[in-house]
Amino acid sequence: MIKPTSEKMQNIQHLIPEFERWKERYPSDFTGSLTIPCLRRIQEERGYIADSDIDELVAYLGVPRMQVDEVIAFYTQFTREPLGTHHLQVCHNLSCSLRGAEGLVGYLCNKLGIQPGETTADGKFTLSTVECLASCGTAPMMMVNDTYHENLTPATVDALLEDLTR
Repeated sequence: MIKPTSEKMQNIQHLIPEFERWKERYPSDFTGSLTIPCLRRIQEERGYIADSDIDELVAYLGVPRMQVDEVIAFYTQFTREPLGTHHLQVCHNLSCSLRGAEGLVGYLCNKLGIQPGETTADGKFTLSTVECLASCGTAPMMMVNDTYHENLTPATVDALLEDLTR
């Protein structure tokens, strides 16, 4: 589950001991390979990756900032902005699209009053579309935080949203 933004987390220094333990598993000249696990841990802690997090990670790993920026841009699991309490990620690849993903996205947009990439005013829901969540046989589907919800219909989406708002 995505943690809410922590105002107490000013920097990543408290994570360095954990990163150091991970570093022991890699050859000394492969420090850049820690980029993904470190970013994942930072996002787990803060809920998103702030500019200051990137600056500190670049200094710690000794890699070009572009390397970290490219990783964040490529992998949809990383976000630069705070997310809602519930991150709704709707798969919209070919299989999901053929089984109604676009209609599901439209339904969620109307129901929540937001577009993909936006968060509801109350901060409860962020809606995203993603390329593939590897559940083609049970499309249309979406991931809510870390949980898959498959074979979705408007009725199952309504029930799911009702459960999430309790």
